[in-house]
Amino acid sequence: MDLGIKGKKAIVNGGSAGMGRGASRALAIEGVELFVSARSEERLNQACEEIARDTGANVTPIVADHSTPEGREKILGVCPEPDILVTNCSPPAFTGDYKTVGKEDWLANLEVTLLSPVEFMKTVVPGMAERGWGRVVNIGTGAAKFPAEVRILSGPPRAALVNYSVAVAKAVAQNNVMINNVLPGMHHTASIADRYTRAAAANGTTYEQEVQKFIDDWRIPANRFGDADHFGDFVAMFCSEQAAFVTGQSLVIDGGQTNATF
Repeated sequence: MDLGIKGKKAIVNGGSAGMGRGASRALAIEGVELFVSARSEERLNQACEEIARDTGANVTPIVADHSTPEGREKILGVCPEPDILVTNCSPPAFTGDYKTVGKEDWLANLEVTLLSPVEFMKTVVPGMAERGWGRVVNIGTGAAKFPAEVRILSGPPRAALVNYSVAVAKAVAQNNVMINNVLPGMHHTASIADRYTRAAAANGTTYEQEVQKFIDDWRIPANRFGDADHFGDFVAMFCSEQAAFVTGQSLVIDGGQTNATF
């Protein structure tokens, strides 16, 4: 399917790995000109080179921390008028007892999970509305809709982001600016690989066994973790011309882990 976005310009924050990389790759396949930010220069450059080589798209890496004013200024200095904005960040650490999460943990995570995407939307959405076309997709977490103690640092800020983005979506839908959220469950990503590889080393098991243990404990009906590239395809669909009547929505992609009729 032609998504009708060839030649559009997109900022993808946190796009060097995992969900962000999957989104970058899916948009590149559609012929979108990409501006991909991340903090790790080596990993970012490698990801952008591979995506450009595989898809033929123009991909510009931007080494920046989008959770800081300086980082946001650098990113927007390279691409001041994006047609598409994809917000994403490295997931906050899994937590245990909620009582162990301190104020410093909250403040550090709010900068990247909530305040950064809010500031980006405040900056770029008005221009999208003036031009009469725009797409924003926030990559969040299923814990924003289905709270879990292990995702205390991830779910609440993303729930606030969903609330904010839906309010803004209603204000600009008439200008053909569509804002949506994609809320993933467990996918195979760099951070997940690191987490369960360390767990396997500590427990004398394998990565696959640790993943299966989580699947069994949390009763994921699909009996597997998701694929980040497949996840990226959904992000691209929300960025498409065909998504012109879809806004303020939050799609959970978690293999059936959570339970809701709607």
